[in-house]
Amino acid sequence: MPVTHKTLVKSKQGSNAQSQQKPLAAKTAKVVSKKKDEDDGTEIGEGGDEWMHGKTLIKPPDQLDLTEAELKEEFTRILTANNPHAPQNIVRYSFKERSYKPISSVDQLAVHFFLEGNLLHRDSDEARRQKAKQGLPDEKATVVTETEDEKLETPLQAAGGEEAGDVEEGGGEDGAHSVDSKTGKKEQKLTNQFNFSERASQTLNNPLRERGCQTEPPPRASFSATANQWEIYDVYLEEMQKQEKNKEKAKAVPKKEDDKGKKKLTLVETQSDDLTKVAKVAKIIERMVNQNTFDDIAQDFRYFEDASDEFREQEGTLLPLWKFQYDQAKRLSVTALCWNQSYKDLFAVGLGSYDFTKQGRGMLVFYSLKNSTYPEYNYPTTSGILCLDIHPDRPYLVAVGFYDGCVAVYNLKEERPEPVYKSSSKSGKHTDPVWQVRWQKDDMDNHQNFFSVSSDGRVVSWTLVKSELVFTDIIKLSLVGAVSEGPEGVPPPTMACGTSFDFHKQINYLFLVGTEEGKIHKCSKAYSSQFLETYDAHNMAVDAVKWNQFHPKVFISCSSDWTVKIWDHTIRTPVFIFDLNAAVGDVAWSPYSSTVFAAVTADGKVHVFDLGINKYEAICQQPVVAKKKTKLTHIEFNPVYPIIIVGDDRGYVTSLKLSPNLRSKPKEKKGQELPRGPEVEIAKMEKLLSLLREPENSKA
Repeated sequence: MPVTHKTLVKSKQGSNAQSQQKPLAAKTAKVVSKKKDEDDGTEIGEGGDEWMHGKTLIKPPDQLDLTEAELKEEFTRILTANNPHAPQNIVRYSFKERSYKPISSVDQLAVHFFLEGNLLHRDSDEARRQKAKQGLPDEKATVVTETEDEKLETPLQAAGGEEAGDVEEGGGEDGAHSVDSKTGKKEQKLTNQFNFSERASQTLNNPLRERGCQTEPPPRASFSATANQWEIYDVYLEEMQKQEKNKEKAKAVPKKEDDKGKKKLTLVETQSDDLTKVAKVAKIIERMVNQNTFDDIAQDFRYFEDASDEFREQEGTLLPLWKFQYDQAKRLSVTALCWNQSYKDLFAVGLGSYDFTKQGRGMLVFYSLKNSTYPEYNYPTTSGILCLDIHPDRPYLVAVGFYDGCVAVYNLKEERPEPVYKSSSKSGKHTDPVWQVRWQKDDMDNHQNFFSVSSDGRVVSWTLVKSELVFTDIIKLSLVGAVSEGPEGVPPPTMACGTSFDFHKQINYLFLVGTEEGKIHKCSKAYSSQFLETYDAHNMAVDAVKWNQFHPKVFISCSSDWTVKIWDHTIRTPVFIFDLNAAVGDVAWSPYSSTVFAAVTADGKVHVFDLGINKYEAICQQPVVAKKKTKLTHIEFNPVYPIIIVGDDRGYVTSLKLSPNLRSKPKEKKGQELPRGPEVEIAKMEKLLSLLREPENSKA
């Protein structure tokens, strides 16, 4: 074996000598060609001398002249792993602490290039499997042979000197080729070995900018105190005494049902703390979703005006908008409607039943025009609701009258299903259903109070004092007219059944009471023993009686005898009588005109009248329910928007928009501004009344 290696080295040296002779011959050939070029000047073109000269650096005129010391001065730059463009003041909202908190850790990694590869380590099992499949030999044998060759060459290099070095340079490639030829491995070609060029570029770093603002520091005060052992002891003793006193009070006073209810509520509240945090956000999102879902209705509510009114002669239409319904209030009738005077999109709905054979539960529901699919508030009740009224100055207080004779006050601020105040048999509860409740101005002691009327013939004033309702009987209705009890031995006259009442808009003590016998009594708070006036109004029960909002003398009434009548309270006979061919459930004056009113009937129609346009018939008669057997029970005008809400005996509330003809105003002439205000509305109604009074005066 060693003999063969020596012969290999000799052959290598011989081949190196031959290779050295070849480049020498090439050099001599190049020198001869250069001499030929110098001798023969015609072969080189013009400008050949320029290419032969060395390249020189051209200095730009605006370059700074630096000295040798400045040129040799070194500037050190420290490279850090921090990203200079990474933001350092990121703030995120912390739901746990309910405030914005800065983020301490910022990601400094900037990925400039990312490529998924499939390289394998050559010593891994997977690489060996692939080599075996492709039939490639192991590299270990070649490495061993190369190392042995190197070991043999090293002593020859030491002996031979420079010639051995030349031999090594020349024979390296031949040795590699010989090893490759022995192992049978093919030489792999580089795909882009001629076009490769190494390039470097420097990017411009954006200038850093800092912004800061200075705020006034919050007020601070230093407090210092010393806590001695006896002071701590005294505080502990005081706390122990307080706890003992509270325990004695708790033992002395028996626990009430209200306390149990409060405890239950506190337990529920602690469990639902997580839900209450999300409740407000969920409500807003729900309104947004509903607004997108019913966007066409919202657009009609805001912008739609019926253009066909221009081609109708003093007639109008009603455009159906939202329909409000609550699944838990099925099989209940709408027995009361009332708009909130402070929040114009919110209204209350009382649910119960007018059929005395189907009495049971009831419900108080609050809807908003912003969300027609689900109520804002709902309060289930054990008895059916027949009437309600929202306080004009305190929109969170709602007075409610029930079928079982109770009256109650709900506070929307308190999240509990029970009313804040409720009458009982001890506190003057009515013995028959309560048909109407109305808030009044606060009394001399600034206590809130409201009135109620019932079928037991009593008109009662209820005052909210601390935690109870204090009642005062204002008047007792009788069939004969005298309301005081007779002499001894004579039974009192039979009591009349009150069904509705309303207070005068300007005169606080004056009010009207409608009865089940069809009469309307004009009463005063000051006189509890007699009526100021009695009107033979209807042949059946008076369902509603309401004062005009503008004219102080005019009021309207409706009844199940199919009629709506308009009265001047100074005259015993009605001024206008309208027959609607069906039982009239409710009537309401409009808030924008003294001559416009609307009524609903049992055949499912809404009738809108404008006495200034037509004194004999309605300018709009429109059915608003799908089923023929559905009866409309109540109607209310919105105080601001040109819409009305209508309730039926199936628990549905429908909102309708009035067309321009139903709320028409006198046209303004060029250069003239029409007077506006309540005086104009009073003059409109007074003009109508004067036309009807003149024939009576002429006959007299």
